[in-house]
Amino acid sequence: MDALLAALADPARWRLVSLLAERPRPVGVLAELAQARQPQTTKHLQTLERAGIVTSQRTGQRRIYALRPGPLRELAATLGRLADTAQQTAGPRETYDRYGASLHTERLAAQEPGWADGRSFSFRRSLTAHPELVWRHLTEPSLLAHWWTPHDLRVSELVFEPRQGGRILQEYRDAEDADGSDLVAGRAEGTVDDIRPCEHLAYRLSPQLPDGGLAFTAHITLDLRPTTTGTDLDVHWRITDSTVDSADFIAGIEIGFGQSLDTLTTTLATNPHDTDSTDSTDTRDTK
Repeated sequence: MDALLAALADPARWRLVSLLAERPRPVGVLAELAQARQPQTTKHLQTLERAGIVTSQRTGQRRIYALRPGPLRELAATLGRLADTAQQTAGPRETYDRYGASLHTERLAAQEPGWADGRSFSFRRSLTAHPELVWRHLTEPSLLAHWWTPHDLRVSELVFEPRQGGRILQEYRDAEDADGSDLVAGRAEGTVDDIRPCEHLAYRLSPQLPDGGLAFTAHITLDLRPTTTGTDLDVHWRITDSTVDSADFIAGIEIGFGQSLDTLTTTLATNPHDTDSTDSTDTRDTK
């Protein structure tokens, strides 16, 4: 496939393929129609033949070239499969497009500081785990690291001190950036404001802009209510201190945190009665 694509990438060779799609032709006629010199045309045809795109045979003093449709059909099928994969519903591309639409809207609205102050986002999930286990996943760094990012990101550094006034630090990278060579995808700092174990958690979290400044402050509350099947979790975000440059971050809250909660839901559904103790120490990227 690589040789095929390389051969077709040259505009002069693509012109010859187009001419041969109409009918087999000799080198001299192809050079004339392509308005090129015959030696150069011969070299291009030899490249196409080595890639399996054309075939040739000698007739008297002339060499006739013809197009082989098979490789082109295989290429077309491969490109079609790639297009189908990119357009699959409920996949990463759909999330990308949704974020793009939200990004456009928020950037238009971000005209002056404070533009998003008072904005709120609410989430609810019914979790198939008792409140004590849910609470651990909300407050223990080693458990938080498994769900506290959107699908395409991973936690690279995490501090969460589950006490009033406790420090919060969250840093994340692209999920496929295994060695930490890419830029940090995001970093946020915050403080725990209120904590009632297994019932209520409130904290402030401020994402950082690329220059190190704060994009906005999110006031986040999480309330847990036991149910007959597990726990209902209600989450509420309220925005203050929004800067003009915070539009890109705010555009991703609904999608990104929604994905994080979906991961938490799946994690707890897989093992809703886990009672193993977990050390709640700092989680840091050692790459």
